[in-house]
Amino acid sequence: MREGVTFSDGTKLDAATVKASFDRLLDPKNKSAALSAFDTVLKAGGVSTQGDSTVVFTLERPFSDFPFLVSAGNYNAVILKADYAGDFAKHGIGTGPFTLKSYDVSTGASFVRNPKYWDNPRPYLDGVDVKFYADDQADLVALQSGDIDAQFLSRPALVEPLGNSGGITVDKVRGTGVTVLTLRVDKAPFDRKEVRQAVAYALDRPAVRQAAGSGLGDLGNDHLFAPLFPAAPTEIEQRAKDKAKVAELLRAAGLKSLRFTLTFDPPNKDYAVTVQSQLKEVGITVDLDQRSSKEFYGGDQAKDTPWLFTTANLVGWAGRAVPSQFIIPMVKSNGVWNGSKYANKALDAAAEAYDAATSDAERRKQAEIIAKALHEDVPIVIAYWSGAARAYNGTKFRGVEAHPSQYVDFTTVSRV
Repeated sequence: MREGVTFSDGTKLDAATVKASFDRLLDPKNKSAALSAFDTVLKAGGVSTQGDSTVVFTLERPFSDFPFLVSAGNYNAVILKADYAGDFAKHGIGTGPFTLKSYDVSTGASFVRNPKYWDNPRPYLDGVDVKFYADDQADLVALQSGDIDAQFLSRPALVEPLGNSGGITVDKVRGTGVTVLTLRVDKAPFDRKEVRQAVAYALDRPAVRQAAGSGLGDLGNDHLFAPLFPAAPTEIEQRAKDKAKVAELLRAAGLKSLRFTLTFDPPNKDYAVTVQSQLKEVGITVDLDQRSSKEFYGGDQAKDTPWLFTTANLVGWAGRAVPSQFIIPMVKSNGVWNGSKYANKALDAAAEAYDAATSDAERRKQAEIIAKALHEDVPIVIAYWSGAARAYNGTKFRGVEAHPSQYVDFTTVSRV
């Protein structure tokens, strides 16, 4: 561990404190959001200390990407004080560049510079005030009027037209976030591979990217290796719209026509409407089933939540630092978030080998096996990988950047 790091209240960050945080995260009773990432990799009791500044993680299996699971890449895996009592919103104490001054669930939060931050003289800002708005349009108006200086979550469709005008700068990057069209392989009509393939060949991927993602990001090829991932296969032919292929596949499945219901929540409405329109062009009828986000992700996660148990659905996945954080929960047999109910022993074995690999060549080999299996079996359809944008007032500040996973880091932001 880095020497000399303290919490904002002056308490030393030591190995015992880190262990206490991971013991909380790994306790099944706490239902931590980080548990899904640690599943099959690290379990309760697997963390120990050696002296004051060394933490030892004993893994359940070889997992060479483990450092990413103890970083910001693991949602909510935050190191907090050993006596943390679940009151961060009221008494936020951390080791980061800013400390929480106040928080209101309706209006926003205020952060001030942490004078005890280890990387002095950073941060350069005295503080950051966060304001909440009812919708993206209101957020954009606030930016244009000068009520705010930067956006955390910029909607590309709204900020792209600004074209770095009026003092507003729009930073853009490729990303690993993705909206996945999930197809239940254990239920008709998608229990036939040919039907799933037909849906995949019905999509005009560049048009989907333009309509739902404002043209940002990379085209998807129905596997979980985004082009940004170093091991992403390049030999698999890019799938493209092929009306004749769609008809051929449906005939092979014994279907004269195809109709199914697509379930989604409001953030994916544009995507759903685009899919409906494009599939209609090849003779496939899609009935749209929009749920509130609360309903879509609600219910019993083990048996009836819509995002994991409807026949076909659209799920937005935040960017991950490594592909295993998609593969393990989404497509491995009995994965905790395996909405397609897909199971493939060869893929499972390749995923284990990929996680254990210690050379780039071995990783590429196993990645190709995984990607080819998904591309052939199509339990999920990936039209494109989302790009990310962040709009800010470039006349006042510098150092504000977009991030592939929408992370916000104002450590190096300063006035112009």
